[in-house]
Amino acid sequence: MELAYYSDYAVRLVNSEEPLRGKDSLTSVEAVRDLFGGNQSAARRATDADVTRFRSVRTRLRAVFEAADQGDETLAVDLLNSLLLEFPVSPQISGHDHRDDDGRPLWHMHLADHPSNATAGYAAIAAMGLAFHLTEYGVDRLGLCEAAPCRNAYLDTSTNRSRRYCSDRCATRANVAAYRARKRLEADRSEKTGLAADSAQRTSASGDR
Repeated sequence: MELAYYSDYAVRLVNSEEPLRGKDSLTSVEAVRDLFGGNQSAARRATDADVTRFRSVRTRLRAVFEAADQGDETLAVDLLNSLLLEFPVSPQISGHDHRDDDGRPLWHMHLADHPSNATAGYAAIAAMGLAFHLTEYGVDRLGLCEAAPCRNAYLDTSTNRSRRYCSDRCATRANVAAYRARKRLEADRSEKTGLAADSAQRTSASGDR
């Protein structure tokens, strides 16, 4: 599997909550299982007890993104390392499910987890995927959406490290808000300039009498 696939585990979990909007979709075991995506064998291990455990891991993963977003690389790494120590994985070579045109295995690295529960398995993969992304591309590639009140997590894969929003929707919303703010500022300045001109004309007229 590609590293981006693993790091997306972290993004999906963090974005199951929107703190500034007071929204939280992680409220049932079904919601927990949905986070696993196509990994249904792992999802089936989830129980009601995993809802609370997932929320705890989510808080810790968000803290990693928040530290990175604030430019505190050391804190981001320390927080991620604590997750890696608590939720270890075993790298394995896999390929029996993927074949080339000649029927030979397409060997690739796979992260095998040996969890005591569904949370441990998910957290292990999410933390390792995020660690791969961080070390490969840099801490500044972990971001939080600037379109308030969104603050969803994202992984910046742009060529010039220019991403600022979690989605095109948020980018458009932020650009529209910025455009409207500029227009209001221009209108305010124009109004003040007009009032100043009117005042100057009245003063000049009074002096001519």
